Amino acid sequence: MAERPSFYLPDFCRPQSVLAVILIAALVALLLTLARHGISPSFWTELAQVSLFLLWAALGTAALWCAARGLLSRLDVLAGSALALALALAVTAIVTEGASWLADYTNRALGVEKAPLDGAHLQMLLGNLAVCAIAGGIALRYFYVTHQWQINVEAEAQSRVRALQARIRPHFLINSINAVLSLIREEPKRAEIALEDMADLFRVLMADNRNLSTMAREVELTRQYLELEQLRLGERLTVEWHTENMPGEALIPPLVLQPLVENAVYHGIEPSSDPGVININVYKVRDEVHLVLRNPYRKDGNHHAGNKMALGNIRERLALHFDAEASLKTSITDNAYQVHIVIPYRKEAR
Repeated sequence: MAERPSFYLPDFCRPQSVLAVILIAALVALLLTLARHGISPSFWTELAQVSLFLLWAALGTAALWCAARGLLSRLDVLAGSALALALALAVTAIVTEGASWLADYTNRALGVEKAPLDGAHLQMLLGNLAVCAIAGGIALRYFYVTHQWQINVEAEAQSRVRALQARIRPHFLINSINAVLSLIREEPKRAEIALEDMADLFRVLMADNRNLSTMAREVELTRQYLELEQLRLGERLTVEWHTENMPGEALIPPLVLQPLVENAVYHGIEPSSDPGVININVYKVRDEVHLVLRNPYRKDGNHHAGNKMALGNIRERLALHFDAEASLKTSITDNAYQVHIVIPYRKEAR
């Protein structure tokens, strides 16, 4: 049974989302103040008041949407939208009442006589709720449309993942089988281990890889792949692993490291008869996980044409899972080709 897709609201628990809420609230406050008062002596006072109100309302709504994210994800679109809008209206009502109470308290402290309201307070409350309902409805509609677009993009990316899975070069499979056959008589135990590695590798490659995997599993899969390549390349292939500071529980899209290593073998090791070194370094710095891969690079090599498909696919999947928090950069230095991936450190909730 397919998993229920997550609710279409963005994750307002993330610092980037909170920063976006603050910036949008500040911009709306500026536009509202300019539209109502223009550049007047009271502009800065009005801007401060409007900004304070909108920031409290926006941040309060974002906080409730963050807290209710689990509940919202279990509801259908209509019920979830109604609950999200109700939470926004509740925050607006509370902030309006709080602002009114603060104004009354300030007036009493200053000895200013309170003017009769004559329904002005109720009118203000209803007006704020009406504006919140309209703005909230527009925002929810925007989030829904954006979410549907992301689903379509993800579906396209998944089709590319399947293409990437099917792109395992036939000569790799054939050469691996031949290498295993050559071991069966002389080193049957090693041949058995190699066959198990092949089975594990192709089981993962042919699986539905939409969910995040762990860094430890990605490294294990890549090690199995490299052991198979080692059977046919022998001493031509040397791999240097630096995983002492690797956060094994960190989440990462599946099939990120293995295609990069496959490229490194194909573009950096196979074109030369001389031994080559592939260097893989995985480490954590603060709240980021870094994955750095280096392999030999020959400017006159004829294996460079196939690099872009895997890199483009990985970039898309990193963006889908981590947005702008992830990056993939490539560079060529000292006859070496380097790929540097940075992703936010996340792990499964226990």
